[in-house]
Amino acid sequence: MATEVQNLDENEKKIVNEFCHHLEKSKQLFNGLRDLPQYGHKQWQSYFGRTFDVYTKLWKFQQQHRAILDSKYGLKRWQIGEIASKIGQLYYHYYLRTSETNYLNESFSFYSAIRMRAYYSKASKEERPDLMVKKLRYYARFIVVCLLLKKMKLVRDLVRELAKQIDDYTGTYEPEDHMEWNLVLGEIKAFIEADSIINVVDVDSSSIVLSHRLTPLNTPPLEKGTPVYLTLQEVLIVGNCHEQVKFSELTLDMFRMLQTLEREPQDDLSNQIYDNSPAPGRTPFENGDRTNKRDNPHKYLLYKPTYGQLNTFLASAFKELPPNGAMVLYISADGCPGNQKHTDDAAYDLGGVITNSRREGEEQNKSKKAELYKEMHCLHPGDLYPYTRKPLFLIIDSSNSSAFQNFPNMFGQPLVCLLSPEQVPVTMQDQQLKGNLFTLFLHCPLMAMCCVCNIGDIPITLWDKCQAQVDKFVADASKLFSRARKLDHAYVQFLGDDFLRLLLLRFVFCYIVLILHRGFKGPSYYPASHPALPTDEILEHPALYKLVLDLANMLEVRGLFAEPGDVDISA
Repeated sequence: MATEVQNLDENEKKIVNEFCHHLEKSKQLFNGLRDLPQYGHKQWQSYFGRTFDVYTKLWKFQQQHRAILDSKYGLKRWQIGEIASKIGQLYYHYYLRTSETNYLNESFSFYSAIRMRAYYSKASKEERPDLMVKKLRYYARFIVVCLLLKKMKLVRDLVRELAKQIDDYTGTYEPEDHMEWNLVLGEIKAFIEADSIINVVDVDSSSIVLSHRLTPLNTPPLEKGTPVYLTLQEVLIVGNCHEQVKFSELTLDMFRMLQTLEREPQDDLSNQIYDNSPAPGRTPFENGDRTNKRDNPHKYLLYKPTYGQLNTFLASAFKELPPNGAMVLYISADGCPGNQKHTDDAAYDLGGVITNSRREGEEQNKSKKAELYKEMHCLHPGDLYPYTRKPLFLIIDSSNSSAFQNFPNMFGQPLVCLLSPEQVPVTMQDQQLKGNLFTLFLHCPLMAMCCVCNIGDIPITLWDKCQAQVDKFVADASKLFSRARKLDHAYVQFLGDDFLRLLLLRFVFCYIVLILHRGFKGPSYYPASHPALPTDEILEHPALYKLVLDLANMLEVRGLFAEPGDVDISA
């Protein structure tokens, strides 16, 4: 009997030691993730693979030996929660690096299980402020994942819980960072309010959450036999609008555009949370690398990048672009005016967009000498010329978008620029806090239409009817693109890709809505494209005008729109 007890003790010791080994190894690998390059595809995949493997072993090990670890090691529930939280972070960061939305569901399953099983419920009783901070960070990360999955009811519940946790934390410890956490809470609340710019309501007046990712239902049709020359492979989404709400290094424009360039995730993984314990789902490395067959273009999200950072990521995306691949550079940023408006040098003298504002409080050098220098973090058209050696689709949403109006095509590769209006009516200027209008049109045309018509609430039955009208516009415009004889060949090359076709067709919708709307008067209020789209065959086609005006009738705002014959684009 004594021998059996001794053996059991040795076995317990072995189990505890093995758990400690897995735990230490997992922490080392997880901490090493921040040292990996953020750009490129291949450099980080093997490291992620090793990290997933160790966390999978750790998770299964603590499940198999929970009784011994509880009694002999003193394993606490918050420690299990911390492991689950790091696995959730792993999947979220893998989503950020691959753009595959199904990994968001994997991340959600772990974060949700932590909440459902109350792993952190006793964290406040441990008398350790660092543990409370871990709990607060978990809530902030979970909210980001839920926002991206459009689980808005859960987001609101989590925000209430986070507010209570922040009160408990500050009341118990009186920490120095309490102002920072209140700022985080304020950012989240402002972000949620700004994103719900139009309220679609059910028959019982409850709000309905709509997703705006690409699905088979909203993919614009392509004329039969149209060749597919290029597919969108690389996307850079850049945000630096000083006044715009943001949360977790995502401005509202960035948040909208990243969804616009993703397919709707399949919700087949979230049922894991109903098991006795969450288990790592299909890791990206179990059946070979799933990123070889991509559902979504690969994206980089760059919030306030310096010129050096942006150039590094651009160069990496350019390098990784496969044959017949296209790159999108989307920039939502404040304008950086040029020194001269009348110049032959469109590359640098017309200014550009500023990607990284001066830090608040930094003294501006106003000496005469300083006026000789251009803004360091202004991205000029000329900075992008080297990247036109491969197919480039440029979207600029800025008050100085016209700086990119005469972008030269030096290498004969497909090149298209979609440029935002530079002005909005005075009555809409306060709305820019809630995201730029041009981006909203590219994200959800009907929501943007309601916005310019000052419609706040709309019944779901009317929404669906109007959405069918927008879908008809998109389908008819797609036919016009396929049949247009004066269409620049660059558009023809980009048209075969679902995402790029959608952006082009929504651009046309935006142009026609704004040119017909009485509140938008003159070229600076309208979007522009380079090369120019044919006006008679597409931009001013009577059939498209009629569809927009019929939509205005449905929304009972026909009086806001001029008759087609009264439109004067040079006003």
